[in-house]
Amino acid sequence: MSVLVRSEGLKRRSVRPAEVRVRAERMLRALDLDDAELSILLCDDEAIHALNRAYRRQDRPTDVLAFAMREGDGPLVRPEVLGDVVISLETARRQASARGVAIVAEVTFLMAHGLLHLLGYDHQTDEEERRMSARTDALVAAASVRRSSRDAT
Repeated sequence: MSVLVRSEGLKRRSVRPAEVRVRAERMLRALDLDDAELSILLCDDEAIHALNRAYRRQDRPTDVLAFAMREGDGPLVRPEVLGDVVISLETARRQASARGVAIVAEVTFLMAHGLLHLLGYDHQTDEEERRMSARTDALVAAASVRRSSRDAT
């Protein structure tokens, strides 16, 4: 399993990239994706705004974007490469404050949501929303568990 976490354009980091990586690895294990490759970018509102405008034609910042490598026509050259999850820490910080949760909890939620999008989940219908919400909750729970024997390997 390979999880790359990097940050860009942040004046201050409110979560440690190492903590994000560990939580992402726990999510991948919970999904039985031990061979997966995932990239996570922690950025500011300006960076995610530019990506949202360029790729979704939405001229505003958002909390999370997912760029799946398994989508589109053509063969999967490297099926273990899931794609990229981009999280705005500025937006996550505001949302965490509004929800009364720690920033790491909000980032974990956004990471789970983005990861599920990489795997083909969506929330366009009520049924899709229920299914994705349940899977998100399960991934957040898996990621938030304190050190287990599987983390030691």
